[in-house]
Amino acid sequence: MIITPCRLQGAYEITLLPNNDHRGHFTRIYDQQIFKDHGLDWDWVQENRSFSPKKGTLRGMHLQHGPYAETKLIRVCRGAIYDVFVDLRPGSPTYGHWDSILLTEENNKMIYIGKGFAHGFCTLEEDCEIIYKVDRPYAPQHEGGVIWNDESLRITWPILKPVISDKDSRLPTLEEFRRRQAQK
Repeated sequence: MIITPCRLQGAYEITLLPNNDHRGHFTRIYDQQIFKDHGLDWDWVQENRSFSPKKGTLRGMHLQHGPYAETKLIRVCRGAIYDVFVDLRPGSPTYGHWDSILLTEENNKMIYIGKGFAHGFCTLEEDCEIIYKVDRPYAPQHEGGVIWNDESLRITWPILKPVISDKDSRLPTLEEFRRRQAQK
């Protein structure tokens, strides 16, 4: 397992190292000690599965606030996604900046995203399955996010007309999100 810091502090690319032989392969997905050795010591409380049958499905950009802010560990079991995360941590020098990673079932990569980042992804193939761990339980009263196509973010999504939920299409712009946070 190779853990590499991303451009935005608090996010890490994780490359898995499968052991291959004539039977197939074995891959360690998570190792508490390796994570601790890199300063990533979390108590995962939930594991979730997301399945999207259609290429071009976009989910995001989501986060949870306050005591329910989540750290996530995301990997693709089937298919390929363009995974994006936006820094929404108050006072962060990279507030409003985003980064991305291609996650596929073949490239053996995962992404670790710390608290305070909005997260989303776009499926690049049919029938994509994503598994992710979180360190806080889901709390709908603490959820939020920003709209996927906010012009100030300038995220370079690979799909211009995604399949998106009504709920995600009504998320606020970054500026609206910032104003709401300032009022709290």
